[in-house]
Amino acid sequence: MNKTTSPKPADMLRKWHFVNADGKILGKVAVEVARILIGKHKPMYAPNADMGDIVVVTNASKIIVTGKKVKEKKYYHHTGFPGGLRTASYEEIETKKPGDTLRLAIKGMLPHNKLEKIRVANLHIYAGEEHPHKAQEVK
Repeated sequence: MNKTTSPKPADMLRKWHFVNADGKILGKVAVEVARILIGKHKPMYAPNADMGDIVVVTNASKIIVTGKKVKEKKYYHHTGFPGGLRTASYEEIETKKPGDTLRLAIKGMLPHNKLEKIRVANLHIYAGEEHPHKAQEVK
């Protein structure tokens, strides 16, 4: 009879992945990054364990969207108080904080469970080319 194996903390080896978002489409980058954060690219994937790697995304301000999304795409947030629905367009969010739309897209693709906060903590997004994680890059 075959036994089902469950990944243990000793089996979890985190790697650093570096993604350059310059000229790439928002959704395609978000799918790639979410897959790495969840850990689905590993053979020892388990949905109940944090098996994902650490991802550093650079050039988030140079990411592109297709169609009329720059002007027409809306992001909604509710404060929790009556009448507290806030809306912002893609353009407004990108001018205030570049890369925040990418973070929202990736967060929306992750499973909304107890591991979501841990997985988002393994995501580092930078608007430009420079980042403080140069020591982890494999030459």
